[in-house]
Amino acid sequence: MLKDQDRIFTNIYGMHDRSLKGALARGHWDGTAGIIKKGRDWVVDQMKASGLRGRGGAGFPTGLKWSFMPKESDGRPAYLVINADESEPGTCKDREIMRHDPHTLIEGALIAAFAMNAHASYIYIRGEYIREREALQAAIDECYDAGLLGKNACKSGWDFDLYIAHGAGAYICGEETALLESLEGKKGMPRMKPPFPAGAGLYGCPTTVNNVESIAVVPTILRRGPEWFAGFGRPNNAGTKLFAISGHVNNPCVVEEAMSISFEELIDKHCGGIRGGWSNLKAVIPGGSSVRMVPGKVMHEEGIMDFDWLGSQNSGLGTAAVIVMDQSVDVIKAVWRLAKFYKHESCGQCTPCREGTGWMMRVMERLVTGEAEIEEIDMLLSVTKQVEGHTICALGDAAAWPIQGLVAHFRDEIEDRIRARQRGATFAAE
Repeated sequence: MLKDQDRIFTNIYGMHDRSLKGALARGHWDGTAGIIKKGRDWVVDQMKASGLRGRGGAGFPTGLKWSFMPKESDGRPAYLVINADESEPGTCKDREIMRHDPHTLIEGALIAAFAMNAHASYIYIRGEYIREREALQAAIDECYDAGLLGKNACKSGWDFDLYIAHGAGAYICGEETALLESLEGKKGMPRMKPPFPAGAGLYGCPTTVNNVESIAVVPTILRRGPEWFAGFGRPNNAGTKLFAISGHVNNPCVVEEAMSISFEELIDKHCGGIRGGWSNLKAVIPGGSSVRMVPGKVMHEEGIMDFDWLGSQNSGLGTAAVIVMDQSVDVIKAVWRLAKFYKHESCGQCTPCREGTGWMMRVMERLVTGEAEIEEIDMLLSVTKQVEGHTICALGDAAAWPIQGLVAHFRDEIEDRIRARQRGATFAAE
């Protein structure tokens, strides 16, 4: 279990002062100029050594991503864009950082932007996050007043400006290139890659897009050293992580824990156990709604909360938004609801996703009511395979995977419902 002195986010519950004064008292903005004076290569090398992998879902090594930025400017400015469009169902960790511990993000933005030769950074915040934006803007204003941002930021010799851009509540703008399109004032539609953002991103300039949590942990890693951070979790799964646990646990919460903690320990220590006891656990979606569910028994007996173990179960850690479902849940209906969400949020640019998400949702609706034929289960599965991997961005995959997880683990439940309907029972999809 993670000790309190090892927590990076010391005000995640908003119990303390979130202002600059409170952040300074908790050890933030300590020696920031000294870190910057050690140079760009030092910062990138330290981040590589820490083993930090992106906290936005894909888990790409953060230091490696930064190193893709051009070493020397060709005349174009470079940009750091921070993805705060936290719209994945079940995910609610970044909002706690912005609402209660915003200075971790602001200080991280300064250091990360310096490391990639950027004098400006944009935080693209989700449209529904009104209070979070206010808290974040107030914190940024404080930093400008204190000389921590702007010309010679933090007396480091580096000029740095930080801006907030408010989205309009579109899930697709969480995809990095759609986010860049939206920032430029265009429709949030993903771009073809290549070119990748590090070569031509925002306004055609070198850009890195990182998640809020990925940036907010940077100052603490550099102060305490990469070995400290790499000491948590299994190899290739380093560090501490915010877990957002919702659903049928006694105390849903957002908590910072060490990577590779067992699922059982995470739930028992922080959530007061499963509602109705462990025998009542039916299924878990371990990383936000776009990853495949894992049966409750497997999660309870073997579950390790990191990228590699969940990947071995054909699921994923994603954003570590743990959605817990007990025996009262109609899993078919739950996945239909997710299918409906992805159909609604598809930007419509790619035919497999535009047509496939609606098609999958309509078949799922018939599976909920049992008005389908058993043969349609395999037909639905084949359609998910035609969508998965055939779109510009990962929204097609995100729509396909929950259905694949349902069929893989709860096929008998789908078939039983169809047979029950044929015998005259009725089920509702609202």
